[in-house]
Amino acid sequence: MVVWTSAWLHGAAASDDVLDALQPWAESQEVRAADDDLATRLDLPGPQDPPAGPALLLAALRKAGAADGRLVLPVPGDARGLGGRSPFAKLAMRVGEAIVLPDAQLGLVPQRAAEGVLRWTAFDTGELPPAEHLPIGEAEHGMASTMREAASALIDLGVAKHRPGVREEIARTVASRPTPPWPQNVPQRALRVLQRSTEVEAILWVATEDSPGGALSASAIRARTEALRPLFDAVRAARQAAVAEMVRVLADRAGKH
Repeated sequence: MVVWTSAWLHGAAASDDVLDALQPWAESQEVRAADDDLATRLDLPGPQDPPAGPALLLAALRKAGAADGRLVLPVPGDARGLGGRSPFAKLAMRVGEAIVLPDAQLGLVPQRAAEGVLRWTAFDTGELPPAEHLPIGEAEHGMASTMREAASALIDLGVAKHRPGVREEIARTVASRPTPPWPQNVPQRALRVLQRSTEVEAILWVATEDSPGGALSASAIRARTEALRPLFDAVRAARQAAVAEMVRVLADRAGKH
């Protein structure tokens, strides 16, 4: 959503392409505003109204003066990008994902409303602090080096034991993730980093699951969690940096035409 809406706002994608690109995430997408005042301002359904389709959201973003969007992936202890305590920040933290459109002072949070239905709720965020910039190369290097450190730590702790079928588990986890199309001219390096972050995250989720009959002690579980936490953080940083690089390149190229 971040990349495609940014591409559309810069004239690098058609609205139909944006709507088609959302399909891998859910069969149906719907939109509403978090409060009545914002609903009136953006011509969106309010919290008590039947939700609208995503085409109305695109029109609302254009009306609000949105430009570049950015991806926020908050976790407990790291609320960067949410702008402090607010209904938007609270829901984004609970979901673990949000889109921020600073120029329009808007935030979007996706939630599963029902089977096959993804609902986007729009919030008025007010003015947010500038995003921290992490170069794509630094994010890629950080994820690779942190992965080596985590693997070494797990081996030292004795909780990195092989179990049958682990490669198949990882492959299934990766395959279960949506694979959306991307706008033309997105940087290939950013795509590679995004793909690698998905693969590493799949490894992480498999690594945090105990094999049948191989339950760990509470202390071993804590040690494993501490060893893997920096890698989870590095994956989040890499994903955000990859999306930010895509948005930046699309905006730059649109500005040259």
